This record gives sequence, structure tokens and C-alpha cells, in this order.
Amino acid sequence: MSRAEAPDMPDDGPPKTPGRLRRRASRQLSQLTMRSDRLINEGLAQVDARKWHYAVLASLQDYGPGSQAALSGRTGIYRSDMVGVLNELAERDLVERAPDPGDRRRNIITISARGRRHLRRLDTVLDDLHEELLAPLNPAERDQFMQLLTRLLDHHTRSPDPE
Repeated sequence: MSRAEAPDMPDDGPPKTPGRLRRRASRQLSQLTMRSDRLINEGLAQVDARKWHYAVLASLQDYGPGSQAALSGRTGIYRSDMVGVLNELAERDLVERAPDPGDRRRNIITISARGRRHLRRLDTVLDDLHEELLAPLNPAERDQFMQLLTRLLDHHTRSPDPE
């Protein structure tokens, strides 16, 4: 069947999305998130890393040592998954575990010197990936986009006021 015989088939360009879907912020954010995750996951895999590695190392660098529970809260990684992430990072000597002097039943996690070097490398990789992700936007639009995303996320993650 030729294109002339099937006028409803899309041309060779990107798939057509109905206008009512393109007007839905939730749909657009979801689609962009899928593409962003794929880009970031594939890019980090090329340097033998995962986005959770970056999240933990960045948290330790920016906020200092913490327990597994604290890291879970800072990064949004489920506590049950945090153990696996920390095991991977510890096997690579990117973090160090030591008993908490205040509670010997738990460990305090610290970024190692090697972890700080690895984090700088991941920052460079992610900077390049974000350049690719945000390529259609000029620098002012990128800043505005990030401000708007941050405002939306802050609004929707705020704890409800107690009544």
C-alpha cells in the first residue's frame, strides 16, 4: 500500500501525536522523562556507572557522611535498594563504611578520595548528556526551564501543613 492509498499513515518524520495529548503537561513530562532516562542510563553505562551511583556520591559530597537511612532520604532511593547500591560503590572503593559511634548497629557512609574523583568524572559525563538533552534550548531558556521544573517539583514534594 502506498502513502497515497493510506493518507492516515504518518510521513517519514516523527510520529504524529494528537494535539490534545501534546497539550497535557503530564504527557509531555512523561515522554521527556522516558527519553531523558534512556539518554542518561545509556551514557552512564558507557563509563560503568548508574544514576544511583551518582546520586549517592553527590549526596555524600554535598552533605557529608550519612547513614543508609539518611542517604535513602536524600536521594529518593528505597532503603531496600540502597544496600545494593552501597555494596557496588564499596566494591569499587568509592565509599567507605564505618560503624556509627553513636549507634554501633548502623554504619556511616563516607565518600572516598577515589569516589570524589569518580564523581568529578560523572559530573563531566552528565554535563555532556544534559547538553544533548537540552540542545534545542538556548542558555536563557535552559535556565528558565530548570527554574520552572524546580518550582513545580518543590511545590509537589512539599510536606502538607499539619492541621
